[in-house]
Amino acid sequence: MSSKIPVVEKILSANDRLALENRARFDAAGVFAINVMASPGAGKTSLIEQTIRALQGKLRIGMINGDIATSFDADRAAAAGAAAVQINTGGDCHLDAVMLQSALGQLDLSSLDLVIIENVGNLICPAEFKLGAHKNVLVASIPEGDDKPYKYPGMYRGVHAVVINKIDLLPYVPFRMDFFKEGIEALNPGVVQFELSCRTGEGLQAWFNWLVSEARKAALR
Repeated sequence: MSSKIPVVEKILSANDRLALENRARFDAAGVFAINVMASPGAGKTSLIEQTIRALQGKLRIGMINGDIATSFDADRAAAAGAAAVQINTGGDCHLDAVMLQSALGQLDLSSLDLVIIENVGNLICPAEFKLGAHKNVLVASIPEGDDKPYKYPGMYRGVHAVVINKIDLLPYVPFRMDFFKEGIEALNPGVVQFELSCRTGEGLQAWFNWLVSEARKAALR
């Protein structure tokens, strides 16, 4: 056990160094990058599709999708109008800085304003590995239940924004919004939050506005 901890620390340290290199590439190109994380089925890809379509003409968007297998989500992003790159992890439950560095070589960052990284769907390992994105975003959803901040504190503690998706299901699913938000606030005071529904469109505009604002700030760095 004692030998395992230094090995893990060494892996994370090497990953962090590569993440800094990735961040430098984004900054040099004036690109704003977000790392979108969630459990499977929370609505990451639906949110990304809506974002790409809504911001056409405002932001030039690239998308990098991480999945264990298939290119379904990258295909959806490309169909919506983004330059899309697929990363198949071959079993790994998260993206890391090495994988992202390889994918960045397939995007022309000089022609983009925003890069959306869709991480592998789970609520454990993605939070441990820095990628070089400017902001980490967690997509939660009403059907998952209101206890997730309490069960997965590491994920909620390490993000800059939380999207609460599928609010159109609130009348039909037992979900205590106050309890959920109390959990978030205890772990991550003042974190940016968006309540929205990708199905009905409610609340999406605030999310779009935040992305545009952050991307414009990145362009001025």
